[in-house]
Amino acid sequence: QVQLVESGGGLVQPGGSLRLSCAASGLIFSADTMGWFRQAPGKQRELVASVGRGGSTNYADFVKGRFTISRDNSKNTIDLQMNSLNLEDTAVYYCNLDRYDGRGDYWGQGTQVTVSS
Repeated sequence: QVQLVESGGGLVQPGGSLRLSCAASGLIFSADTMGWFRQAPGKQRELVASVGRGGSTNYADFVKGRFTISRDNSKNTIDLQMNSLNLEDTAVYYCNLDRYDGRGDYWGQGTQVTVSS
């Protein structure tokens, strides 16, 4: 069983920064892909960034140059440093773990990020 707990969300002004953290517990493999998704009201959940085997990263186009994902395999945590936030970044951000062999997909409860002036 895998549990994912997000933290770090909150209210921030446009242009500001937030750092989200996700703590994973249970049976975690370094080869598992971990990442962040987000879902705004009325929109589909979308990939923000992910870290795969070997530390490879993948970013959505709309966050490239603004967000940075990092993973600490020893602690089973991933962080998402979000800079230059804009109103469109407002969403619930979810931590995700996808088994390296495709046999499992886990989600955290989400943390709210609100960008507002």
